[in-house]
Amino acid sequence: QVQLEESGGGLVQAGGSLRLSCAASGRTFNVHSMAWFRQAPGKEREFVARITRSGGITYYADSVKGRFTISRDNAENMMYLQMNSLKPEDTAVYYCATSPLQTTFRTAYDYWGQGTQVTVSS
Repeated sequence: QVQLEESGGGLVQAGGSLRLSCAASGRTFNVHSMAWFRQAPGKEREFVARITRSGGITYYADSVKGRFTISRDNAENMMYLQMNSLKPEDTAVYYCATSPLQTTFRTAYDYWGQGTQVTVSS
């Protein structure tokens, strides 16, 4: 079992930045992909970015490419999402998640954090 906890959310103005953190604990040896998803009120949870545990290969949703950077520190069991040039449409609850597969599909992620709120004002 893997436990995940996000932090770092908050309220920022459009164009501002936030850095989200995800602390992992438990049995993480089977984790292949680590990812960030987000969900706005009334919307489906959507993929944001992923990174492989080994190698650090990254992949981003088109909506955040060039603005967000995903990273991880395996020694500290941490994952991060640096969010720059934030837009109001980035407003959502952000979740970190892990998967034994290399994928962006939500259904393939087996462990989730509780989420952290990101609000971007216009």
